[in-house]
Amino acid sequence: MNEQVTKQMISQAAVSLFNTKGFSGTSVREISKKANVNVSLISYYFNGKQGLLEHLMESFFEAYVRILENAYELSETLSARKSIQNMMLDLLYFQQENSRLARFVHRETTIDSTLTREIMAIYLRREKFYWQKVFEKGFHTGEFKKSDLDLTIIQLKGMLTMPFSNPQYVEEIFHLSPSEPYFIKKYSMYVIRWLDERFLINREQERKVEVG
Repeated sequence: MNEQVTKQMISQAAVSLFNTKGFSGTSVREISKKANVNVSLISYYFNGKQGLLEHLMESFFEAYVRILENAYELSETLSARKSIQNMMLDLLYFQQENSRLARFVHRETTIDSTLTREIMAIYLRREKFYWQKVFEKGFHTGEFKKSDLDLTIIQLKGMLTMPFSNPQYVEEIFHLSPSEPYFIKKYSMYVIRWLDERFLINREQERKVEVG
């Protein structure tokens, strides 16, 4: 068994146990048993349970922010609305594909810890930067009505992460699990409608931005 496969097995086992028993309630021995690997490998590859936690959170947010970066690079030739729509959909699909990890990570960031503060400083500030730049473009081109940008980013982030941090509640509202393929198609319609009602001035301006 190669190193990459072993690390992936350990990570998947940890996410499963952390979601059901919590980080503090899960032992290294339980993780190794579920992953079917020698317990010493967790120390060897991750420097223990805390190192494994850091690896899970950092790898999640690295991919999360990379999605925003990639979408932002394409935003120069698109309208602000289309750019935000692409960013939003890419993040929803990423979280759906990694739903158990997303749930654990989003819950973990609600805990005031040194690791959470580091994540905020490194990754979540970058996340805010990309959202802010695209919204500011919409304000500048006249595509969007000006609004409180900080509050808007908080609201948008909440809408994009909540289905995966609290899937049971979302299922009660939509009668559809966030893990189901159709969920994102349905849910994204609500988020786009919110965006349009709150910001969009007219579609003609949006077309001008993309043509120009």
